[in-house]
Amino acid sequence: MSTLRRRFWGNSSSTEPSREPSPAKGEPVTLVSKTHLKELKGKRGKRWQLSIFGLGGLFGILVAAFFANQHDVINLEGLVDFNMESLLDVIPAGIVKDAKDITRHERETVNYDSFSVGLHLQSQGVKALHPVIMIPGVISTGLESWGTEKESIQYFRKRLWGSWSMMRALVLDKASWKRHIMLDKITGLDPPGVKLRAAQGFDAADFFITGYWIWGKILENLATLGYDPTNAFTAAYDWRLSCANLENRDHYFTRLRSHIETAVLTSHEKTVLVSHSMGSQVLFYFFHWVEASGHGGPGWVDKYVDSWINVSGSMLGALKGLPAVLSGEMKDTAQLNAFAVYGLEKFLGKDERCEIFRSMPGASSMLPKGGNAVWGNKTWAPDDQPGQNVSFGTFINFKESNSTQSPGNLTVEESISYLLEHSDTWYKNQVLDNYSHGVAHTSAEVEDNEKDHRKWMNPLETRLPRAPNLKIYCFYGVGKPTERSYFYREDQDPNSSLNVTMDTALTMGAVDHGVIPGEGDGTVPLLSNGYMCARGWQLKRFNPAGVKIKIYEMPHEPDRFSPRGGPNTGDHVDILGRASLNDLILRIAGGKGDQIEDNYVSNIREYSEKVKIYEE
Repeated sequence: MSTLRRRFWGNSSSTEPSREPSPAKGEPVTLVSKTHLKELKGKRGKRWQLSIFGLGGLFGILVAAFFANQHDVINLEGLVDFNMESLLDVIPAGIVKDAKDITRHERETVNYDSFSVGLHLQSQGVKALHPVIMIPGVISTGLESWGTEKESIQYFRKRLWGSWSMMRALVLDKASWKRHIMLDKITGLDPPGVKLRAAQGFDAADFFITGYWIWGKILENLATLGYDPTNAFTAAYDWRLSCANLENRDHYFTRLRSHIETAVLTSHEKTVLVSHSMGSQVLFYFFHWVEASGHGGPGWVDKYVDSWINVSGSMLGALKGLPAVLSGEMKDTAQLNAFAVYGLEKFLGKDERCEIFRSMPGASSMLPKGGNAVWGNKTWAPDDQPGQNVSFGTFINFKESNSTQSPGNLTVEESISYLLEHSDTWYKNQVLDNYSHGVAHTSAEVEDNEKDHRKWMNPLETRLPRAPNLKIYCFYGVGKPTERSYFYREDQDPNSSLNVTMDTALTMGAVDHGVIPGEGDGTVPLLSNGYMCARGWQLKRFNPAGVKIKIYEMPHEPDRFSPRGGPNTGDHVDILGRASLNDLILRIAGGKGDQIEDNYVSNIREYSEKVKIYEE
């Protein structure tokens, strides 16, 4: 594999890091000199676009083939000896060369961006203080096989999610890959003969596949302050599982508690917990679990946790999660080029995608929370814009409604009910046994909910821990169009078992291929990222101890020549490499969090005031 990496990614080494200072706060933060950035941008133009088109198309065809029935696409028997070396042999030399150039330029920018932040803070006297524990999101954690049954032994300790091994398994034996990646529909645990587990250590989350960093840049910056595996830890988890089964099968929360307690014991400092995306919901669940009787008890969080850094935390869910389990939608593919979308749409059956998504109870934790009070009714939503023709409150819209399959426009509350009513019993039970999506309007309701694990992922039905010394920092991107509502139609495909499907042929006004975009970070809407931080946790019943909360919003200002957005991106995942986010995380870890001030660039405070959740 090392030969492959040298061949594809090149052997470019880092140049001397930039010494340009990064501001302690404020926007924008640019850590790469303008002259050098112009050099990095200079030789791309049309060749860059053609390369991305070609590679994206190839990737689309490969991924499409993963899910397609073999008799519907091609006979893959000839790929028994498939490996990435042979794949590169058949890619035109010009595309490979351009890919090397693009990646080298990107990696040079990454090197500047990553180490400059830490080195600058080091020069200011900031150094490692609090132990740091990172809780990743969905895409961040690789899953590897530990099964020794006949079908599984060929994959032993190979990643079936988050590596080239995953792609190889999908191409050569899609049915086997599906059997490994899907959980038992009744138990929500491993199917018989299969044992897939989350990879552990920094390798579990620093890169998704070779060249696609996730936490890698944060780890590099932490290292410049003196962090290493003795005072930093990645708490990876199997994101397919419900939180209850994370503890039942993997003892995840027991082990997380032990790691935190050990870190405090050895460093004599409280921990800093950094969570991203779904990881923020998992950590919120952990706070309830650990303070429950027999696990840690009241006061545990205050004793062991100094700060919670909530990065792009989807506290109220991700709206796009509902179309995924309702009709197998993959609107994210629109971010690929047209050729890739063609391959994905042609070969990935929506029925199959829907079945896979539903078989992972953890994915359904992203269903939206708060109902109509947060997301609006049929005539109104708190984030509606002046002159908007269709309110965001009608979450699923039907251009034509003339049967029981398309009963009329649906709010978020009605959409979840519609999903459960038109789902198999096993999926309905998995959702209702693990999650709740409502709002608690009194302190008495909140306290009752503390005893019900189904409520522990919903911050509108349960409270923050009684930890008056805890500090919460909410960091997220804004200004990137994000799916907010949809147009649907009946599914007329006689071979489909789905009732409805997104009306991707509909484009008019603000509607783009069946999607109405709103404000957010490209994945999670602004209300989910920001409401609890800006308003919800200001209500006493949800924050009885008065935990201090700071918000730092980061505008999406991508470098159009960088495939990952560059040092000022606000994208949901790519923000983990953002210069100013790295600066903020390091300051908090080094005990300088008091230097951070609120930074608002969106209308989240105005939207939050319109949400129909009030003080008692």
